[in-house]
Amino acid sequence: MTNPSRYRALLFITISMAFCLAAQAKDRRIVAEPIAPRNVCARPMASGTNDTASLQDAIAHCPAGAAVYLAHGEFLSGPLEMKSDVTLWIERGATLFAMSDPNAYDRGSGHCGRIAGKGDGCRPFISFSRTRGGGIYGEGIIDGQGGTPMVGSAETWWELARRAQNERGYQNVPRLIQIDHAQDITFHGITLRNAPNFHVAMNRVEGATFWGVTIEAPADARNTDGIDPGASQDVTITHSVIRTGDDNVAIKAGNNGPTRYVSIVDNYFGWGHGMSIGSEVSSGVSDILVRGLILDGTTSGLRIKSDVSRGGLVERVTYENVCLRGNHWPIMFDTRYDPRAEGDSIPLYRQIVLRHVRGDGGSLVMRGIDKTHALEITLDDVRFADSASWQVENANVTVGRSGVSPPLPTRAAGLLSRGWECAKVFPNR
Repeated sequence: MTNPSRYRALLFITISMAFCLAAQAKDRRIVAEPIAPRNVCARPMASGTNDTASLQDAIAHCPAGAAVYLAHGEFLSGPLEMKSDVTLWIERGATLFAMSDPNAYDRGSGHCGRIAGKGDGCRPFISFSRTRGGGIYGEGIIDGQGGTPMVGSAETWWELARRAQNERGYQNVPRLIQIDHAQDITFHGITLRNAPNFHVAMNRVEGATFWGVTIEAPADARNTDGIDPGASQDVTITHSVIRTGDDNVAIKAGNNGPTRYVSIVDNYFGWGHGMSIGSEVSSGVSDILVRGLILDGTTSGLRIKSDVSRGGLVERVTYENVCLRGNHWPIMFDTRYDPRAEGDSIPLYRQIVLRHVRGDGGSLVMRGIDKTHALEITLDDVRFADSASWQVENANVTVGRSGVSPPLPTRAAGLLSRGWECAKVFPNR
């Protein structure tokens, strides 16, 4: 992370703690800064070749409550499977690289590293499957090598993904970390970078904390989402910096269950596609708090996206103390994510609240599917530059006493209070 980015992130965290109105966290747990395990069960050494066997053996034989400790060096590994209450601790000066051999990740279909009619042909690099407790700690790095040519090919994982988009197929590339049917997982201090696909994907997780995590991938690396909670509950993402080639965070709820009770507090998002909910929301998303967030140069800012092929109910979402800069769509609440979509899964967004939100220019979009399923949104102390423009359709908007600017197309917004300002967070360059 560059020094200016670190400065802005830390400055914003300080300002938000000093100026924000107290909003109750949605995560129902009491979340404090995690503490690494005191016991170390193994200290593997980097071999300079393939460390998969030694790392997996250390994890498998580590007793509950202890950590596998990587002190320094460059480790190269294929897929690793974590077990309950075991921590992978990667210290500053140590990097764990994911090998770029599709055969190491293939699920048996021979599709990994290829374009096919489906995109599930690869195992993840690190998986937490039906585990409880444990996680990943330390100030070291996990590098997915998404920009490194695959073994036996001149093409990188990212190039394969972009070619799949052009050919209207599905890329088969590994996710960096998959957390599936797990409980009480913790990430603290770690840097995740260059994932071939999503950095962290979650499915049916109950209790997850991401504290002080850095996630980085190039802005043009396709489908490299930062953290995607899906069908999960009681999740906190805090004090983290996320810059990716897709959604910085995307809260999802497909047919496998709802996502609810999520707190995203005091974070910095650089390039990427923004703070997203969707596009799969058919099982419902609710009770989400986004507070103390900088969105600096993301294409979209605060985003809820779905359509009639995957829509559902999104409700009780609060955005508070948010600063946006350099976004094409600082607000994008859209029920027509894919205008060609077909189906009867109607997206409905209600009890959406924006409070103390600041930005510059761009398009501010709030678009419901029809008048019967209009968006229900409250805006209070929401201010953008005069160059910003509202695009409002099929939305019932309530303006709070502290107003909105520029004014909404159908009503005037009183300018009763300026509140805190993004100028405090984004000092002059």
